[in-house]
Amino acid sequence: MLIAGNWKMYKGPAETRAFCATFEPPDGVDVVIAPPYVSLAEAVASGLTVYAQSVHWASAGAYTGEISAPMLLEVGAAGAIVGHSERRQYFGETDETVARRAFAAAEAGLGVIACVGESEEERESGQTELVLRVQVEAIKDAVGTHELLVLAYEPVWAIGTGRTATPELAQEAHAFIKSLLPRPVLYGGSVKPDNAAELLAEPDVDGALVGGASLEPDSFAAICRAASSRS
Repeated sequence: MLIAGNWKMYKGPAETRAFCATFEPPDGVDVVIAPPYVSLAEAVASGLTVYAQSVHWASAGAYTGEISAPMLLEVGAAGAIVGHSERRQYFGETDETVARRAFAAAEAGLGVIACVGESEEERESGQTELVLRVQVEAIKDAVGTHELLVLAYEPVWAIGTGRTATPELAQEAHAFIKSLLPRPVLYGGSVKPDNAAELLAEPDVDGALVGGASLEPDSFAAICRAASSRS
C-alpha cells in the first residue's frame, strides 16, 4: 500500500522543514511526499521518501525550466510523478510526453507514478474506458510492466473539487486499468481522512495520490493510518 502526497505549488523549504519535523508515517505503509523542486533537498534531509512532481525525458539539454532524472537522483529523490492532470491541462502534456517522461525516469532508476484519468465530459459521454485505454497503452508501450512503475487513476472531475469517485467507481476503473497494464494503481481525487478507508478497502485500490489533504501533517497521517490498517 502506497500513499503519496502531491504538494503541488505549496510549501517552500521552511514550510517543508516544519511539516517533516511534525509528520510521522505509520508502520506498514509506504509513504511518499512530492514537494516543489525548491523543497526537494529539505524533504530528502528529513529521511522521508521523496518524489518530484515531474521529470524531463532528456538527461540534459536546452530545456529551460525542466529537471532531469540524473538531477533528481543527485539531490536524493526516489522518484517522480508524471502526467498529472494539471500538467496535461495547463502545460500541454500529451500521452506521448507522459510516456517519454515515464520511460526516462524508470530507466534512470526512479520510481514512477504515472497518472491517467477522464474528464467529466468524457465520463458523461461514456468514453471513460476509451480514454483510459489510450492513456494507459501509451505508458505501456513505453515502459511495459517495469517494476518501478505505479499508475494513479485520477478522475479529473474529482481533483480539487471535493467530489470523489464512489468506491465502486474507483474499483471499476482500477480493475480496467490493471486489465491493460498489471501494475499497482493508486486512487487520486479529493482523498481525505473521512473517505480514505472506504476507498482503500476496494481490492484493486493499491493506495492513494493525495492532494490538498497531504499538506497538513495530521490529515495526511490519518490517511496513511487508514492504509496501514488495510495492509
